[in-house]
Amino acid sequence: MQDEILEIGEDTQKDKYLIFSLGNEEYGIGISYVTEIVGIQKITEIPEVEEYIKGIINLRGNVIPVIDVRLMLGLKEKEYNDRTCTIVLNVKGVPIGLIVDSVSEVLQICDDNIVPPPQINGAEKQKYINAVGRTESGIKLVLDCEKLLNNNALKNVIKNMEH
Repeated sequence: MQDEILEIGEDTQKDKYLIFSLGNEEYGIGISYVTEIVGIQKITEIPEVEEYIKGIINLRGNVIPVIDVRLMLGLKEKEYNDRTCTIVLNVKGVPIGLIVDSVSEVLQICDDNIVPPPQINGAEKQKYINAVGRTESGIKLVLDCEKLLNNNALKNVIKNMEH
């Protein structure tokens, strides 16, 4: 009986994605990575890092690097407003904050409706897009959280925070 409960618990996050917006596009991120969503916090800038790494925030005593997803994907910078928020992720035990324009909902997208992204030569931002999710309300670009950790600029920030 206990095993059945565990399986059901794990299954509740399967195929579920937190949907957020950047401009007119909607993106998804696996709900299993999301620990919380917070409003924009005071960001302490870090010198000599990539422009999209906005700095670090102190969230209840935890120091978390934050990335402006717009800039990381090569979109134009946008002034933060009351809808702007930070999605706090836990990727392989590492907390990371993603600054997005707004968060809309949690959607279930079945495997049947998830397809690989089209291959476009020279598309730098595609390295973070894991899949395309088809939903009734349109297409959602699914980010690959683990590829975020493979980003050398972010790796350096995380490594320096550990010292």
